[in-house]
Amino acid sequence: MKSLQDRKTDLIARRAELVARITEVEQELESHHNPDWEDSATEREGDEVLERQGLHASAEIVKIDAALGRVEAGDYGTCVKCGEAIGEARLDLLPWTPFCQGCAV
Repeated sequence: MKSLQDRKTDLIARRAELVARITEVEQELESHHNPDWEDSATEREGDEVLERQGLHASAEIVKIDAALGRVEAGDYGTCVKCGEAIGEARLDLLPWTPFCQGCAV
């Protein structure tokens, strides 16, 4: 069983990873300016993948920030919908989740 402090540390570390990933994606997107049409089209396909990765990372950061807010408020690990405890296994899988398994459906 992880302590609340361990979970908070994990959330902060994951957030830092995501911020670094977003920075890498932005730098990669800015570096593409190929004058060749075919190469440019291939780069654009890759850019779409990078953009989706950046969007997913941004969405996860929002969830992590909300979870960190619940840690500070003393509500972390409690379902925001029903008020029951969120299971350890669920928090291990989705440490930012605000819902117990029953309410997540």
